[in-house]
Amino acid sequence: MSNAVQVSNLSVRFGALRAVDDVTLHVDYGEVVTLLGPNGAGKTTLVETLLGFRAPDTGTVRLHGLNPVRDHKEVVVRTGALLQRGGVWSPMTPRQVLELTSSYYEAPRDCEELLALLDLSTCARTPWRRLSGGEQQRTLLALALLGRPRALVLDEPTSSVDPEGRQVIRDLIRSEQERGCALLITTHELTEAERMADRLAILNRGHVVIQGTLDELSGAPEMILEVSTTIDPDALASVLGCVVVADGARRLRCETESSPERIAALNVHLSSVGATLVSLRTRASLEERYLELLDAERTEAQP
Repeated sequence: MSNAVQVSNLSVRFGALRAVDDVTLHVDYGEVVTLLGPNGAGKTTLVETLLGFRAPDTGTVRLHGLNPVRDHKEVVVRTGALLQRGGVWSPMTPRQVLELTSSYYEAPRDCEELLALLDLSTCARTPWRRLSGGEQQRTLLALALLGRPRALVLDEPTSSVDPEGRQVIRDLIRSEQERGCALLITTHELTEAERMADRLAILNRGHVVIQGTLDELSGAPEMILEVSTTIDPDALASVLGCVVVADGARRLRCETESSPERIAALNVHLSSVGATLVSLRTRASLEERYLELLDAERTEAQP
């Protein structure tokens, strides 16, 4: 069976600008892949092309093995989408728009079930224009789920959503994954990506900087320390037998795997210099790696 989502050497141009530049990625059924990147990285253009709203300049995109431009009607039936652009006619309520849209599908999900699932029952009769941003976002997500899709393409699904609503959306994403749905999600929110994704792809200036699992993106093993006072990184390097780099006044990165022996040696050394260990992490956070990679991209681009 083909991948649910397959993007191969895709490029999309707007005049001289390459909004998407030779991107290749895939999403399997039952997998969550998250696209990360700054504003203007090409995430939304990639999603719109994948759904058939734009034609590629070069390369190919396939959803369920189908061409989303040529086979647009069949792709729409099998795929749920939440996009940043678009909305609902302002006088309509969540219940009304779900009931209207359900008539387009042969076997839609029950509207009342979706209203309850996305915590919309209390505002089901409220006109769109009076809904909060989070309620509007959850209504759009309910619409994406209405046709029992085999793939979901979600562009910033937790945008404008409060913490309680975010948990509702996380639970729904996990439930859809468990039933075998493929999910491609764009987000600026790195914490959400860490929570949800099986694999991640970081886009910048239209191309994929790196992609892989969270562990693969985290890079080589390291110990990241925060200590109570400034200490000499060279002295600590001698104790641990590895490269130690100061990353701020009281933060150090040690290029070695954590072990009970190294932690014991670390504590003995800190005690001998009058310092204490405030925190210890054994790999870079996604935010740290993300910023490092984008900074390296900017440095390479400079003349």
